Amino acid sequence: MLNKPVLVESLIVFVIVLSVHAVVWDRYSWCTVALAVQAFYVQFKWDRLLQAGGAVFQFRAAANSGLLPASVVVPLLGIAMKERCKSAGIVYFERFGIVVASTGMLVALFLSVIAVGITKPVPTNTCILTGVAGSIIIYTMKHSLTVSEVIEVLEVLLIFVYLSMILLYLLPRCFTPGEALLVLGGISFVLNQLIKRSLNVIEGRGDPIDFLLLVAVVGVVLLGLFFTVLFIFMDSGTWISSLFFHMMTAVLGLGVIMPWLYRLIQRNPLFWLFQFLFQTQTRIYLLVYWTFLAASACGVVFYQNAKRSSESKKHQASTITRKYFHFIVVATYVPGLIYDRQLLYIASVLCLAVFIFLEYIRYFRIKPFGQTLRHLLSLFLDERDSGPLILTHIYLLLGMSLPVWLFPRSCAPKGTLSGAGALVPYSGVLAVGVGDSIASVFGSTMGEIKWPGTKKTFEGTMTAIFAQIIAVALILIFDSSVNLNSSYAWILASVSLVSLLEAYTTQIDNLLLPLYLQIMFMV
Repeated sequence: MLNKPVLVESLIVFVIVLSVHAVVWDRYSWCTVALAVQAFYVQFKWDRLLQAGGAVFQFRAAANSGLLPASVVVPLLGIAMKERCKSAGIVYFERFGIVVASTGMLVALFLSVIAVGITKPVPTNTCILTGVAGSIIIYTMKHSLTVSEVIEVLEVLLIFVYLSMILLYLLPRCFTPGEALLVLGGISFVLNQLIKRSLNVIEGRGDPIDFLLLVAVVGVVLLGLFFTVLFIFMDSGTWISSLFFHMMTAVLGLGVIMPWLYRLIQRNPLFWLFQFLFQTQTRIYLLVYWTFLAASACGVVFYQNAKRSSESKKHQASTITRKYFHFIVVATYVPGLIYDRQLLYIASVLCLAVFIFLEYIRYFRIKPFGQTLRHLLSLFLDERDSGPLILTHIYLLLGMSLPVWLFPRSCAPKGTLSGAGALVPYSGVLAVGVGDSIASVFGSTMGEIKWPGTKKTFEGTMTAIFAQIIAVALILIFDSSVNLNSSYAWILASVSLVSLLEAYTTQIDNLLLPLYLQIMFMV
């Protein structure tokens, strides 16, 4: 029997796909529609595999596979980027958008083929659909990509295959298949871009802040893989292991990551970063303000743990308590978006690296803070943190940061876009910081009418849409660079569709919703 919430979620995704291609229709549109149709059928095969325990790896329970919403995100993002850069006349990033779309399609198709291949008996109709979709995608790639671009796409696919086998084995129950597609596919693409740019360094070409993102992401992933292998052979909880952890982190950071970044930006990374952070008085004010907010977030964690009595060790933080952090993040990002987006970019990359490093300390029980972090963060766990890693706070940071990182600065006149595109950097703030937070707070406190088949309420969704519209109005008032050019109907439709998706999806909404809202705004 088909799962009705999954059907509604799929319907919303199809509406988004068709809405995007109603604005942008070209040869890649056929590929995306074909990919979406086959992903719709294949995700039910994945769901049955997960329920029967037939999947090769252990995926996150209490959620469907999420293959359809994850499969079309990267292709749609690449197509939207291609159209923006094409209209701006930036050929290099137009081709980059095509590579992004092609890579997303091929990686998603690979995950579908895996599900079909391990399903017994072999589903004939789904195999035919997958074959047709694959033929359309490969034919289009053959007539659209150069030889070097085809090699680049295949390189990402190869990295994805090996990275999936390693990380899904090491991190059971941390992802659904759809979340693995997004997270591991993104890491694979970043790693390939870093290798490509490292081999083709041209002095003075490229933005240092983009190189910092690539090196930071690859650096923390490689650091985690290194220590995972190392602590197979030794106990990570001892003082000797902890001392070795800190020493090797310093060695890898100063001996590998820093020289790598130096090669890319052609200057001392530490001096460049120090000069960048304290270049203007506005940046100093923002850094002081953000430090205060970070201290406030830590204060919330300590206060909530202090309230936990010895009689209620199983007590978990309420939904409203967890949303405190959403509001703190909104208060962090909005001033950065208005006054200094480059500083926000750098700060969010550094914060991501710190978050992942602290998670390593917690996971490996590195002294002196590992066990303390385990105790403090256990209060804020929910059903999505069923694996060995706690990823919800990292997903929150990614959801807020991805629209800032993926904003096509080179294809935007004076760093801004007109119409709904002007709201692209605010996609995370609107979808996660405002919409998801308000929906959770009002839905859990005043919601009575539930959406069929879900725990989400009609009141929460409607309040979220209304709150996001108010937030857009406030952005118009305080950010003079935003000019919507009467695209209010499209903004309302985009916000409404993404809010409905939040009500029905069982995937990590902090990661998925900002990307969909960014795509809708960008086209």
